[in-house]
Amino acid sequence: MADRLGKLFVLGVGPGDPEWLTLRAHRILREAPVVAYPQKMRSGESYALSIVESLLPTPGPERLGLVFPMTRDPEKLRIQWEETVNRVWEKLSAGRDVAFITEGHPYLYSTAIHLVRLLRRLHPGVEVQVVPGVSSPGGAAARLDIPLADGDERVGIIPAVNDREAMRRALADHDTVVFLKVAKVMDMMVDLLEELHLVDRAAVVTKCGTPDEQVFRDVRELRGRELEYLTLMIVKKGEER
Repeated sequence: MADRLGKLFVLGVGPGDPEWLTLRAHRILREAPVVAYPQKMRSGESYALSIVESLLPTPGPERLGLVFPMTRDPEKLRIQWEETVNRVWEKLSAGRDVAFITEGHPYLYSTAIHLVRLLRRLHPGVEVQVVPGVSSPGGAAARLDIPLADGDERVGIIPAVNDREAMRRALADHDTVVFLKVAKVMDMMVDLLEELHLVDRAAVVTKCGTPDEQVFRDVRELRGRELEYLTLMIVKKGEER
């Protein structure tokens, strides 16, 4: 082990637009000897890396692609997560700082949460610094020109699931609801919004901040359509879109 441990910097790189990075995240990206990122197992592609690719210096840092487990099997999860953390620890224990990049905000539905939690449990001496990023709800609200909350309004950030009653309760309990990853249940959501007379209070954005971004003001036109995985819906009561 080196005389000093490296630090882990967890950088939120936002939902897609590289100009939404904070100055601090940009500086750390340009200084870190190792940049780690989540990647798809089969293709090796990384959405987070694609956001910041143009900002990395030349010659660039060492790149460390990390495959995160996509399984519900507890034993496979344990093994794969420990392997991922060990790859990061290998760099840190050699005294090298690591900047781990993650889409959106590191502490909002992010793989970074599990990485930091397990690293601290297995190697409690490691220093971790989290740099916040623009969240997808924040980015989408700006793109759609929908204020998320004003005064005493209540906001819910809800993973969209195929449970009509749970989605109904979310709408009932909040003045504004952001439904994440809504593409897979879009037809159900449109039906529910029509039933509740809220369909004109909803808007959808896919791949916010990227060149492939799409905005839909009339969500009824999305029935039966296949949409990108990175699709969210904002419903704001009392405000027609």
